[in-house]
Amino acid sequence: MAKKADILVRFGKRVRELRTEQGYSQEAFADACELDRTYIGGIERGERNLALRNIDRIANTLGITLSDLMEGL
Repeated sequence: MAKKADILVRFGKRVRELRTEQGYSQEAFADACELDRTYIGGIERGERNLALRNIDRIANTLGITLSDLMEGL
């Protein structure tokens, strides 16, 4: 059985997927979330273990629920 990727990596890929589907550049998305672009980059690379408040900011910026954001993880 293949090992599932780390939750931070999976979450980062999900954020990147949803961000690009909505046409956001990383910089524009970071501005909309009121977060630093390098922080968003770290999330997308699976390097950041982010706070629940920031997860909520990301979901709100994408216009989706927290459960939609976590779908498939």
